[in-house]
Amino acid sequence: MPVKYLTRKNMLIAAALLSLAACSKPAPQEGAAPPAAVTVLKLQAAPVVLSDELPGRVAAFRTADIRPQVGGIVLRRQFEQGAEVQAGQKLFQLNPAPFQADVDSAAAALQHAVATAKRASSQADRLTPLVEADAISRQAYDDAVAQREQAVATVAQARASLARRRLDLAFASIEAPIAGRIGSELVTEGALVGLADATPMARIQQIDKVYVDVRQPAAALAALQASGNGGADKLPVTILGADGQPHPVMGRILFSGISVDAGTGDAVIRVLVDNPQRQLLPGMFVRARIARAVQANGVLVPQQAVLRSSDGQAQAWVLDGAHKASLKTITVGDVVEHQYVVNGGLKAGDTVVIEGQERLQPGATAAPQAWKPAVVATAAAAKAR
Repeated sequence: MPVKYLTRKNMLIAAALLSLAACSKPAPQEGAAPPAAVTVLKLQAAPVVLSDELPGRVAAFRTADIRPQVGGIVLRRQFEQGAEVQAGQKLFQLNPAPFQADVDSAAAALQHAVATAKRASSQADRLTPLVEADAISRQAYDDAVAQREQAVATVAQARASLARRRLDLAFASIEAPIAGRIGSELVTEGALVGLADATPMARIQQIDKVYVDVRQPAAALAALQASGNGGADKLPVTILGADGQPHPVMGRILFSGISVDAGTGDAVIRVLVDNPQRQLLPGMFVRARIARAVQANGVLVPQQAVLRSSDGQAQAWVLDGAHKASLKTITVGDVVEHQYVVNGGLKAGDTVVIEGQERLQPGATAAPQAWKPAVVATAAAAKAR
């Protein structure tokens, strides 16, 4: 029994020693972590236009209220409501009968005046040799000459009256003074219209080009007027719709700062915009993107590449030639199409990390891939389908 007990005890001690020896062996080392996958963009210098988006209202290029120049009864309307009309196109026809009667009467008066003038002229011619021979008094001859001159003046007056009556007859046919789009008729057939009517018969608006009146704080006008090459009228203006998308038209500034609203402190900037598709209608509210400065060699960085420190300072991860990451403090300015304008800290040629910054540490090596904007990526995916 003692021998058996000692043997079992020795076996337990040996097992414990083997277990301690196994625990004391060093653990195998894990492999090195792979470089962090990031997307990057190499910055490039390009002209950058700095602009402001301001509210504005569309106004027609030209507006003409159609009013009668003579009074009368409307016989018929000669246009389609809401259609495009040309200058000189007939719009309304008034009853021409009274005006035709006036023309006929004036023509008869002219004929009578011409006949009277001929008789007075013949009478004066017959008396000329008689007065030279002292066969009649000088007074009789002077009276004949005066009657001849009065008859000539009467003829001129009758001609003018006939021209006026013919003009009134022409005014009975009301024509478009300008080309443009005509609205609804404001008077109907059978209505009596006159010169003193407060309501126009119709309204024409030329909208193949329009004005956009934009309000801007007067304090910003000095920078705007000093902008660009040759003045603010050289800078482009983009008109934005209600959905924020730009219209396929461009505008140019005509003038700014003629007067300042005493209540708001704003000045009106008038922008002339081509509108061939008639997308901009008078009275419509739009937003105008007005350029206020141009940087010939500006640098832009996507917004998602810019991080903020605890104190609000802008930062960006940059890779060097060996793909090693470093965090730089930068300064940014305006936002242009979802990109910051870089004012300092970055330059053209720098490789900036756009996505995957959370995987980086200072001095760590990254595995960069070219960054594709969302619009480009969406288009490529649609093409692949």
